[in-house]
Amino acid sequence: MSIQAFKNISLFVLLLIFSSKTIAQTRENTVLPDNLKWSERTAITILNKYPKAYQIDGSEKPKWDYKMGLVLSAFEKLYQKTNDKKYLNYIREYADEMIDTDGNIKKYDINEYNIDCANPGKLLFNLYDETKDNRYLKVIQQLRTQLESQPRTASGGFWHKQIYPNQMWIDGLYMAEPFYTEYTVKYEKGKALDDIAKQFELVQNHLVDKKTGLVYQAWDESKEIAWANPETGTSPTIWGRGNGWYMMALVETLEYYPKTHPKYKTLIEYLNQIAKSVVEHKSASGLWYQVADKPDLKGNYLESSASGMIIYSLAKAADKGYLSASYKKVAQKSFDSYLKEFVKEDEKGQIIISNVSSNVGLGGKPFRDGTNDYYINSKTKDNSSPALAAFLLSAIELNK
Repeated sequence: MSIQAFKNISLFVLLLIFSSKTIAQTRENTVLPDNLKWSERTAITILNKYPKAYQIDGSEKPKWDYKMGLVLSAFEKLYQKTNDKKYLNYIREYADEMIDTDGNIKKYDINEYNIDCANPGKLLFNLYDETKDNRYLKVIQQLRTQLESQPRTASGGFWHKQIYPNQMWIDGLYMAEPFYTEYTVKYEKGKALDDIAKQFELVQNHLVDKKTGLVYQAWDESKEIAWANPETGTSPTIWGRGNGWYMMALVETLEYYPKTHPKYKTLIEYLNQIAKSVVEHKSASGLWYQVADKPDLKGNYLESSASGMIIYSLAKAADKGYLSASYKKVAQKSFDSYLKEFVKEDEKGQIIISNVSSNVGLGGKPFRDGTNDYYINSKTKDNSSPALAAFLLSAIELNK
């Protein structure tokens, strides 16, 4: 190669790098138009803040994670509504970052039996349908294999993780059941539908509080872990986002669950029960608290991810006919309150959602006891993924 040719190539590479940086900086510095819908304003905020989806919530390295599954499932719905390829490309770039050439998820270990890992698998059904890339189908099958051998409680409920023996966590229903339902309907002629209904039945029998109708975050069937109620096995406190996870699990499972199946009406009944209960426990402004059943508890606060998840679930369930139309009106009013309470715009028109509860859990080291104080003292953040995704989903559903 001549020196001149080498110089030309070097100049081209430098121009390419400069051009890419300029495009990124231009996008970051662009002020969003006033007439942009809340759904697209939220999505563009996420694209600007996290150019690669694995960076969501500040992750520095690519990670197969439920947070990305949650946010990107909202992007999938936005793509289906707008047909704007940038939303689809954002999903596909994440999948391709995480799945190697042989169709394996990077750094995934089935032996951890982490039920959260099923959640991003939902993204691959449409990607496979659009591209026929067999890597996506292989991963879908790997995650189904995990569910096949996932450890279970004595009565048949999925353990949340290998490290949490005998425990069902309420968010695990959202992580696994929509994926599990879509898979069994598409590829197994619905053979697992009874098992899926069984997971919800266990929640109704063991995690729903008899007094309020709301759901606890977790249940230890063995009643051995220190946080478990010695009589019921439930965790001590009713966490707002737990109700949101459960409602979304029901709504998104019902989307694929055949109406002709005997358990379909049972799942509809469960959804009506939790919807009635959460509406009875909303604040005067129409939003929901971090500790859902104790609005007067000192230090308790209105929490944005729980509120967004519930608003989305009520709106979608009413649109689908699972709930009466009156719940759509509740969702509309609560959405308006959400904007006033939690949502601001920065100087570029990007959104900032406040009062997002940190991720909370139970057990582990140091030991998380699940008390009122534990939930109330979990630090709040701005623009954490559960609130961004829930707000985006609710804005799409309400056509905002």
